[in-house]
Amino acid sequence: MIYLNPESKKPLYQQLYEQLKQNIVTGEYEKGSRLTSTRDLAKNLSIARNTVEAAYDQLCIEGYVEGRHGSGYVVQDLQEDLLHFPGMTSDEDEAPHIPAGGAGPDEPVPAQSRPVKYNFSYGDFDPHSFPHALWRRLNNEVLTSMKVDSIAYYGDKQGELQLRRELAKYLRQSRGVKCSPEQIVVGAGLQDLAMMICLLFPLKERILGMEEPGYDFTRVIFGNHGYQVLPIPVGESGIDPAALKKSGARLAYVTPSHQLPTGVVMPIQHRMRLLQWAEQSGGVIIEDDYDSEFRYRTRPIPALQSIDRQERVIYLGTFSKAFAPGLRMGYMVLPQWLLARYHTVFERYKCTVPRLQQYVAASLLSGGHWDRHLRKVCLVNKKKHEVLVQSIQREMGDRVRIYGQNAGLHVLLEHFTGESQEAMVERAAAYRVKVSPTRQFWQNPESAPENLIMIGFGGLSAEEIAEGIKLLSRAWFG
Repeated sequence: MIYLNPESKKPLYQQLYEQLKQNIVTGEYEKGSRLTSTRDLAKNLSIARNTVEAAYDQLCIEGYVEGRHGSGYVVQDLQEDLLHFPGMTSDEDEAPHIPAGGAGPDEPVPAQSRPVKYNFSYGDFDPHSFPHALWRRLNNEVLTSMKVDSIAYYGDKQGELQLRRELAKYLRQSRGVKCSPEQIVVGAGLQDLAMMICLLFPLKERILGMEEPGYDFTRVIFGNHGYQVLPIPVGESGIDPAALKKSGARLAYVTPSHQLPTGVVMPIQHRMRLLQWAEQSGGVIIEDDYDSEFRYRTRPIPALQSIDRQERVIYLGTFSKAFAPGLRMGYMVLPQWLLARYHTVFERYKCTVPRLQQYVAASLLSGGHWDRHLRKVCLVNKKKHEVLVQSIQREMGDRVRIYGQNAGLHVLLEHFTGESQEAMVERAAAYRVKVSPTRQFWQNPESAPENLIMIGFGGLSAEEIAEGIKLLSRAWFG
């Protein structure tokens, strides 16, 4: 029996999604069974059909059901041992609330003189999205209200308690992350936090399973700290838990919300198997919640940490993508059992983020400014993503295939020219268009496909995206 409360603050599609998911998890809906059609269920519940479709889409993206042409939505096989795995969500768990040069302009230029006109680098930031006036006002308010010793002296090594309290509330509401302020550590971005994690584990445990392909920047950090970094293959559902188990790794670094670079979203069955590996092996999962804010067709998927009941996950997040990378502010959530080790290792350390910036960030979160800003940025990026995909389809057609769309700030393009990544990047550069090769994401570069190019769009306007893709198509295909 499904009951929807129209008076609830929770959207109808979210209520429906949660009840359907619970029915699947408990076995009320058996594997292989078909869900009621969207039309019939909408009629039975007296709700709009698109409400049902939104709930079904979320179940699909998380791997609970599969949409099959001609068969509707079919319940997937959640293995019996995984159904009773402690990491599964229970009825009492509160679901997260998701806030809501000299040559002509289009002619090739010499190799020695190539100013970039359209920069499709991944990870770029659009400066026009930064709320200058708001940030200035909050800075002034903090400076006016705070005593000098509140910002002029060293603060808590974990970060200011005021900020950590706001982060704990925000992470609970938006990502389903369950933690206390005492579990949060604030640091100067992912680089700083990753280096802290490196120091938390003794030499004998420094064996890291890394997604292959995966984040090259993080791979370098762990390698520089004496870790043996093992490449674990990434498939259609993310990192391979079986290969991870065989590798003997003690830690695993994953990007389950939007895998870098493939764009894969890890479904629920895969997440449970990953948690099962950690529980059975005593391993630790480092969850980099990369690009989690930006989903364009379904609501963001709760964090892996949100279904971890055995405290095997270290959660990482930053303000870089949605706010500004130059602020150098990120945070991690440590399991309770790691806190004593953290306090021992970092006893004499200081927080690497200025106190003033932390208090301003706390005001940003507590005043509702962050939610409003995030909604605005998501709408802008959704529009830019649509323009990107439509422009690629219009200008390049079936000469390329798009991977990793509907989320994040980049896509992968597979081309069929037979040319190398480097050659395609060079041809784009000749037309003053910058795109990125993908070889660096493979620990074993020789195994990287030659025909994958990364296209980022975070730093461009919608108009620039359309113009840039048109020029890129000309550079590649004439």
